Amino acid sequence: MVRVVVVDDEAMVCGFLRTILGSAADIEVVAEAHDGAAGIEAVQRHRPDVVLMDLRMPGMDGITAIDRLVRGGQAPPIVVLTTFDADQYVLRALRAGATGFLVKSTPPDELIGLVRVAAEGHTVLSPAAARRLIAASTEGLSARDRARDRVARLTERETEVLAGLGEGLSNARIAARLHLSEATVKGYVSRTLDKLECANRTQAGLIAHEAGLVEP
Repeated sequence: MVRVVVVDDEAMVCGFLRTILGSAADIEVVAEAHDGAAGIEAVQRHRPDVVLMDLRMPGMDGITAIDRLVRGGQAPPIVVLTTFDADQYVLRALRAGATGFLVKSTPPDELIGLVRVAAEGHTVLSPAAARRLIAASTEGLSARDRARDRVARLTERETEVLAGLGEGLSNARIAARLHLSEATVKGYVSRTLDKLECANRTQAGLIAHEAGLVEP
């Protein structure tokens, strides 16, 4: 059973998500919260497998809540709820440690599938969406320069693995592309995250996009 906490200040959104996710036999919404502080408390109390987190909320916003959960360690996968996928708040949330995002207009069947994907530890972020986010960034060249400086710490093979993360590839697909074993790729991913000081694959994937490692 995939246990989910929903954090959104709109009761209608929470009710919609509870109804849709509850229709799946393997998903259960164990708690709802209506601001970031209550969301943190719900996560600590229920220890869910996935958190769906809105960003704009009264009191503590979603970005602050994500940052505190990630810095506290052992945070479950946190997927951002958003209305517009090129919203700069989404980019800030991903950099804070969110594992991906979904738009609130996502069709029910896709929503259920994406929650399952997140629970399995995979990134809920398409390369196309990542490109829109980076293109909308107000940081421009400075962000690209910083990303390239960070990538310069990597070996050639680690850089190839990072490019795969930027494309949203699994370890198995990266292994097939680079003619390596999946266990070897897992080791490269771990070292790459450490060198880039990234909390997860999503943050590393954003760096790959910002550094220009992923084709437009």
